[in-house]
Amino acid sequence: MNCKVIAIENQKGGTGKSTTALNLGVGLKMKGKKVLLIDADPQGSLSISLGIKRPDELDVSLATLMSKVIDNKPFDDDYGIIHCNEGIDLMPCNVELSGIESYLFTVMSRECIMRTYVNQVKKNYDYILIDCTPSLGLLPINAFVAADSIIVPSQPRILSTKGLDLLLRTYSQVKRGINPDLKIDGILFTMVDSRTVNDRSVIESMRESFGMKINVFNTVIPASVRVTEANMEGKSIFAYDGKCKVADAYKKLTKEVLDIAAREKARFRDDGSR
Repeated sequence: MNCKVIAIENQKGGTGKSTTALNLGVGLKMKGKKVLLIDADPQGSLSISLGIKRPDELDVSLATLMSKVIDNKPFDDDYGIIHCNEGIDLMPCNVELSGIESYLFTVMSRECIMRTYVNQVKKNYDYILIDCTPSLGLLPINAFVAADSIIVPSQPRILSTKGLDLLLRTYSQVKRGINPDLKIDGILFTMVDSRTVNDRSVIESMRESFGMKINVFNTVIPASVRVTEANMEGKSIFAYDGKCKVADAYKKLTKEVLDIAAREKARFRDDGSR
């Protein structure tokens, strides 16, 4: 089974990373894919959005698995994974991961700890989505090293888009130094109010600025209180209100992500046959 690993990252908080990880994951599951979500943010937002009310009380989390990798201790593929109601799997996270990030500075091959975990479990999945912490420290770098590609959620605000240069610099450093096959699947605009001139003009400007170098998804995710309500209920937007505009947008995003993967596979076959 060929598994694609996608890191979802923007070092600015509040751009919809966890919401995108959850709803893209469920969207892929609805297309028949086996999906693992990895919550790699010590705040545990993704875990909470999947109904884990008190992630800090969990006995096993991503911090546990990364500790085992660091200490070279064996573990079963399924260890700590939560099988969620909507048919996707979750490796949850809690505040203990902050301690692991600090400890990583003393560890050999510190950038590759998460990749070791992902490489063990990826044979069981079609897609693994990593919800990153809003920073560019060792945890997101670990996710970039483990990933095949990155999706960058961004609000259509000038301050939100300015930080992209720093993220792209980190991406380039990881690609050049550790993970040469890493790609950017695209920039995804979230929380969009298409009625405002500002949102429309920022999106148009970004398409012009980045469109030649980096894909900007055709899909935009509209702003909606339904997303907040779904998160509070511990459900995806599909389970909460499958007919709303946000659900429709995430269906379109899912198709774009699957199309990107299909093109990559076709290119790989063509290169292999030459």
